[in-house]
Amino acid sequence: MRLLITGGAGFIGSHYVKQTLSQGNEVVVYDALTYAGNLENLKEIKENKAFKFIQGDVCDPKKLDEAIKGCEAVVHFAAESHVDRSLIDSTPFVSTNCTGTVNICEAVINNRLDKYVHISTDEVYGSIGNKVGEGSFTEEDPLNPSSPYSATKAAADLIALSYHHAHDLPVSIIRPSNNYGSNQYPEKVIPFFITNLLEGKPVPLYGDGLNIRDWCNVEDTCRAVDTVLLKGGAGQIYNAGSDNEKTNIELAEKLIELCDADSSLIQKVPDRAGHDRRYSINSNLIQELGWTPQCDFEKGLQKTVEWYKENRQWWEPLRKNQK
Repeated sequence: MRLLITGGAGFIGSHYVKQTLSQGNEVVVYDALTYAGNLENLKEIKENKAFKFIQGDVCDPKKLDEAIKGCEAVVHFAAESHVDRSLIDSTPFVSTNCTGTVNICEAVINNRLDKYVHISTDEVYGSIGNKVGEGSFTEEDPLNPSSPYSATKAAADLIALSYHHAHDLPVSIIRPSNNYGSNQYPEKVIPFFITNLLEGKPVPLYGDGLNIRDWCNVEDTCRAVDTVLLKGGAGQIYNAGSDNEKTNIELAEKLIELCDADSSLIQKVPDRAGHDRRYSINSNLIQELGWTPQCDFEKGLQKTVEWYKENRQWWEPLRKNQK
């Protein structure tokens, strides 16, 4: 199969590119190489004859249409995805996440592709409960996003589904929980905390630190995406969570331990605007397709910390360029 993978130089996208190439597929990566896109994430496969890279923006419909020609399916990772950035300026989020999705839908229809996997997020549902065990969202629950980021992702889901209903777009949507692993840009909480701790700097903890997130290893998410690509139904949505719910303070304390740092480096700061209390999703539908998470959270987190310890040359230049 020949796949167009948007955002394939980013965190989850680059992991998926390497996974699908190892399965014998051909891959065209289409990535704008904004601050979070990094060709270093793909350096080990750049000589692979089944791999092609095109620098391009999903907001450029002409270039996107050229890139997609000859492909059988598209996996759309490309997105603006950092909540804090969206609270400062939501304009690029609307452009990339909404207009970009319209362009993907049009390109898939115009080129008669067999399948389109749209990567969403559990954040589109908003918050549910205050403690572990207080319910989980299913795919049929209403969307209730709390940030410009999650609102634009919810809008993108609805755009893709509208094209399915109106034009028979062969789209399947996957909504993963929070991801972690190697090669994640160090503005996201786990690599941000790890790199701060490795430099002896404090880690800022929003509010009381009791906000809860479900953490899924990026390799498990890539397997989930592949499951949806191969088995997912058109017009169907699939949640993909790992049942690894942790409070932010639990996460910070575990990273302190793994980084051999002092707990005094945890510093509470004022909560951010619209901060969702808890995310939790029910993954029964995708599990019926045969996917289950395989990575143990503590082992996966330890492996992630070791990667950042051993790859300072990857993240140190990125830290210097962070705003």
